[in-house]
Parts: sequence; structure tokens; C-alpha cells
Amino acid sequence: MDRDRAGLSWVPAPGKAQGPLYLAIADQLAADIAAGRLTAGTRLPPQRALAAVLGIDFTTVSRAYNEARRRGLIEGRVGQGTYVRGRSRSADGSSPGGLVDMSMNLPPLFDDPALAERMWRDIADLQQERGLAQLMRYQPVGGARQDRAAGAAWLKPRLGEVSPDRVLVCPGAQGALLATLGMLAAKGERICAEALAYPGLRSLAAYLGIDVLGVAIDEKGLLPEAFEAVCREHRPKALYCNPTLHNPTTATLPLKRREAILAIARRHGVAVIEDDAYGALPATPVPPLAALAPDLVYHVAGLAKCLSPSLRIAYLAVPDSATALRLEGAIRATAGMASPLSAAIATRWLEDGTAQVVLAAIRREAGRRQQMVADSLPRADVLTDREGFHLWLRLPSHWNRGEFTARLRSAGTSVVASDAFALSMPPEAVRLGLGAAETRAELQRSLDVIADLLTHPSAALNLVV
Repeated sequence: MDRDRAGLSWVPAPGKAQGPLYLAIADQLAADIAAGRLTAGTRLPPQRALAAVLGIDFTTVSRAYNEARRRGLIEGRVGQGTYVRGRSRSADGSSPGGLVDMSMNLPPLFDDPALAERMWRDIADLQQERGLAQLMRYQPVGGARQDRAAGAAWLKPRLGEVSPDRVLVCPGAQGALLATLGMLAAKGERICAEALAYPGLRSLAAYLGIDVLGVAIDEKGLLPEAFEAVCREHRPKALYCNPTLHNPTTATLPLKRREAILAIARRHGVAVIEDDAYGALPATPVPPLAALAPDLVYHVAGLAKCLSPSLRIAYLAVPDSATALRLEGAIRATAGMASPLSAAIATRWLEDGTAQVVLAAIRREAGRRQQMVADSLPRADVLTDREGFHLWLRLPSHWNRGEFTARLRSAGTSVVASDAFALSMPPEAVRLGLGAAETRAELQRSLDVIADLLTHPSAALNLVV
């Protein structure tokens, strides 16, 4: 946002919008309000003045303001102009209309003040435990020994015994994937992934100039025969996969398929990158790929979904210590190191048991929210897992994903259409995150809106005159 251009109070910078420009402007307005950069009562620029500064049609700005007004973000005052509305909360903590941004896949907030206090107390205790050096010194690129050992201990229930020499502390899962992809594949080379894949993987591959080939999936996940065909025809450098609580479909790959895929990868000399973002959530998990083939798999275990998105810490378990040294160089070149303070907080929580208590609280709240989904949405249309906190909603034949997401957006809530994940033809489906709502009451109102929308043909909701 540029507050100095033409003296206007707010000027968006929508850049290269993926959809209509008016929606990009409305989205940025919503983001700036949410981030506190625009406060209630701020007067927005006149539409013609903003159009002139942006070099776009007046009608585009007019549509953006109308869209923001429909979302309850702004209000017009006769003879005075357009202003940011206050977004007060009701007594039960819900926002007006009970609608939330379900496009973000966050762990749900749990209602446990004592646990929240414990988490903050642990952070404060680091002052005594690690002293000023924690704040005033660089740390080893792959993480301090204590932090790597804590990561290895956290992974042990799923991966078995892992030497800390094979575990790197990375700046989030995205940082781990950047380092690993950059080491395994060069510009112009190919990797493969599920036909519906994590958008962050697609972004990284595009940044590195690596082609991503889609491998067919079904309701149980990656199809081994499809992976075999891709290996024979294209000889990819690596397979990226998310085998547990897959994002976006929530599928968990059965053990026999995991074993078949690893056998194919070994036969064709293909490295495997296992994104285990949700692997800590199941109480009784299927063995991770890295537990079945530790010499072949690069296992990325972020803490964002099972502990705290704010830490931006992930543990990367690699085949051997020599590979770990190579990846340290990649981390140094791309990020310098993971935040030592975040790593220290994670280690404290892992060592004193706080992490396990937080994980249990997240599991309980996720289960409650999944029950709300089961009670609210048509089961035939929903793919989900009770131990996760996102779902894949397959749209009925009278809706397409573009109209459905636009209609929800106009009602003030967001979901992610399948286009964001698809490596080939997108299906008519959307992903919903259940954790973004701060309260269950807020989530319920959003689910009610979605359920009602599913029962109406899109044409019945259009009013064109």
C-alpha cells in the first residue's frame, strides 16, 4: 500500500491478479483491514481518484467497492464518502454474519487458558535457560545440537531412531522444500507429484524452473501404476508426496501402496520427498515413507499444523549425514538459518511435554469441528478425515467451482478452488479449512451458509437486469 501517491489515504498494489482485478482490489482491502493497516472510520479515496492513480477503469474500482460493501468491509455515508466499517464481535465472539476465511488451513484454536499460559511461560523461561547468547549470537546453519536432538526425539515415535546428524532444523516446511528441491533437481529437469498438489510446491518449482508432472490419484491417494508410468516415460528426479491427510483431499495412503511406491522409486532411482505436514495428527499413524525407506526419503515434518504456525520451524530428516551437510549449504544459501529463537521455543515445548499437550488439544478441537461438518454438510459431497482439520468438498452438478467460490466470496467468506492444486484438469471441488474460525459458533454459521448454498442451483441465485 502506498499512502503518499496523489495524497490518497489508501492505494492498493494488486500486481498480477490471478482473477478479476476488482476482486484483487477487494481482497487487498480486506487484508489491510485484517492486518490493522486500515482502521475503522478511515475514509477511502474517491473511486475516480483511485482509478486515475491505478490507471484503470472507473468501473473496476466501482465493482471493487461494491464487492467490499457486500462483504461488510466498508460503508457509504451520504455526502461524506466511503469509510472502513468497524468489525465488532457479538457476545459469543463471532464476527458479523459468522463468516470466516476458510481458505487458510490452520490448526483450530483450543479453549484452554491454562495451556495458553503454560506456552507463554515456557517462552519467558528461555531467558534463564539460554541467556543473552540466544539473542545475540548466530546459531549453526542446520540447528544447534540440542535443537536437532529435540527434533529427532519428536520424530522417533513415527520414524524410529534417527540420529541428530540426519536431522536439520529448517525455516519452516517451505524452507526445507526449497533446499531439498534445489539439491535434487536443476532448472529444466522434472519431478512428479500427486495430480492435486500443495500450491507451495508448485510455486517453488516454478521459481526454480523445475517442471512438475502430475501423477493420478484416487480416493486413497497416489496410484502406484500411474507413478510407474511416469517414471518410465519421463524419468523424474524426485517424487513429492503428502501421503498422510493429503492436502487437499485428506486421503491417507494405505501401507501397501506406500510399499509399492517406494519399490518403484528405488527401481527407477527416484528420490522421494515426503511432506508430512499432518503426520503428527493421527493417533495411530500409518508408518511414514521415511520409516519404511530411510535411505531413500527426505522427510519434512513442519510444526505449523500440529503445534504452532508462528514458529516457522520444520525438521528435515535426510538419508545420511553426508546429505545433511550438502543441505546445510543449501539452507545457508537460501535462508542463512532457521530462527534460533523459534527453534529454542520449539525445543523447550518438545522437551518439557508442552508440545504433546498442545497436540492433544488440537486433536480434540479438530474432532469437535469435524463432527460439526458431519452434522451440517451432505456426506456424499465431503471427503475428510476426523483427525484432520480440512475437507475436500465435491460440488454437485448444478454448481461449478468458479461460481461457487464467487458466491461465497460475495457472502464474505473464502474457500480454495481446485485450480490452486491441480497439475492438470481441475475437478469441480473446493477445499475448506476448519481451523480459521476463532470459535465453533463462528464456524457453524459459515457451514450453514455453505450447506444452504449447496441446495440451490447457481442460476436461481443470479439477478441480472
